[in-house]
Amino acid sequence: MSWDSYIDNLRAYSKDGSGRINADRACIIGLDGGAKWTTDEHPNAFKPDPQECADIASVFKGKNFGLFQTSGIYIEGVKYQFLREEDQKTAMAKKKDLGSVTLQASKTAVVIGHCPEGSQQGNLNKAVSIIAEYLESLNM
Repeated sequence: MSWDSYIDNLRAYSKDGSGRINADRACIIGLDGGAKWTTDEHPNAFKPDPQECADIASVFKGKNFGLFQTSGIYIEGVKYQFLREEDQKTAMAKKKDLGSVTLQASKTAVVIGHCPEGSQQGNLNKAVSIIAEYLESLNM
């Protein structure tokens, strides 16, 4: 099974009323250890390194967002300023001039999406949520 199709689905779900896609990159990592489910070969892959994946997975698995609050969220070597968490399963962050990230956990994975500066993070939030909730419905 190729998980890369979920990147395309997430991007499609991020469309606004005018049809503009608000998510430019995405990935899915495992909640246990942070192994990537999607590949870096997809043209719209978000590519956190192994340590970044492990840190993200650890925060979500432990439901302790203190690391994000004190150190930010690192993805692709970029530090995104942590904005907030919701229900201990969703985190949002932003980097001025680079855009925003939304991360949401399912039972066994974390869905991560990025929208560039000037795009609507609300549409990204919706798209990430749809994919994470779908995985949850599959008991994943």
